[in-house]
Amino acid sequence: MREDLEILKRSLIRADPDAGVAAAQRLVDAGVDPKAILEEGMAVAMFELGEMWKRGEVFLPEVVASAEVFKRCNAVVEPVLLAQKDENTEPNALVVLATVKGDLHDLGKNMVGAMLRTSGFDVHDMGKDVSADKIVAAIQEMRPQIVGLSALLTTTVPYQETVIKRLVQEGLRDQVKVMVGGAPVTPEWAEKIQADGYANNAPEAVEVARKLVGLAQ
Repeated sequence: MREDLEILKRSLIRADPDAGVAAAQRLVDAGVDPKAILEEGMAVAMFELGEMWKRGEVFLPEVVASAEVFKRCNAVVEPVLLAQKDENTEPNALVVLATVKGDLHDLGKNMVGAMLRTSGFDVHDMGKDVSADKIVAAIQEMRPQIVGLSALLTTTVPYQETVIKRLVQEGLRDQVKVMVGGAPVTPEWAEKIQADGYANNAPEAVEVARKLVGLAQ
């Protein structure tokens, strides 16, 4: 198990899809807890990659390539994990996720979405390059408890504030909790724009989400 977890992590960091998918499949076939595969293998690797990106050790094309490998590995792991959930258990809450307008990167959002689903949340993923208008419309239609706004580029981070201001203008701000994240996002920024939550990685995002809806232990 440990050997394949290490192979999986290395494959994600190096953007090696064949080795990554094969390792994920071997772990699943061996009966390893899919939540452990996601949390101890895939999430750890992508967090490390994010830290490497912040330090300038990898560049955006490499991060994007790794994001594609993550999607392929997650396609192996997530169905097994979701199959283990109790069908009689109601979803904890509805979370709407979006990468904000002008940003075409969805690595962090996809990881957060995967881990929220496996933790019992109902997730509606709006994709990337999503405008404030579309986010407002989704909130009005679906009435989620949380909206998560992701931004990977320093140039698109300010749009998180744009969305929050629109929610205030539309009278929706008190009806939904707003979480923000992304490599350039900081706790100080989240506080400045009056977001309700900030997370530095996907496992942390799950804990923040649980606290926001009153489910924290």
